[in-house]
Amino acid sequence: MLDFDLASFYGTETKALKQAVRRNIERFPVDFMFELMRDEYNALRSQFVTLDNTGRGKYSKYKPFAFSEQGVAMLSSVLNSDTAIAINISIIRAFVAVRQLLYHPAIEIKELQNEVRELKEYIESVFSDYNDLHEDTRVQLELINEALAELQVKGKAFTQLKNQIGFNSPQYNPTKDE
Repeated sequence: MLDFDLASFYGTETKALKQAVRRNIERFPVDFMFELMRDEYNALRSQFVTLDNTGRGKYSKYKPFAFSEQGVAMLSSVLNSDTAIAINISIIRAFVAVRQLLYHPAIEIKELQNEVRELKEYIESVFSDYNDLHEDTRVQLELINEALAELQVKGKAFTQLKNQIGFNSPQYNPTKDE
């Protein structure tokens, strides 16, 4: 990020930000902060397409500083604005929380390994029970199908042998004399 963007973010002037950085330059190695070259800055300014005509002093004649993520964090410890102080406190709290988590994890690694092993065993038993149930159900369905097939065969034979129920009379023929 560039210095003028960070100045507005931290609630300070760009001039004050640059002074704080120059006073504490040993805190900003090249991987934290660097100064843009004149041609880089001019190329960046040309990206704005049109510049406001608000008079002199709107655009800096000095090359801006560019900050990396670490430089932004270090900048919060150098500046003396309310926002910078709040950000610095948040960063320190985050580091302390991470350190505590590393040295005193809420759950030990062995506990996690035991829980994973127990879950694996449970899942395997559930699936084996499911497969057993599935196999039992398949066998029962085959037995039911065999029984139904036998009943169908017996039913056809039974309907063929079955006598008609009811009054049996000789066929009525009107042409025959009675």
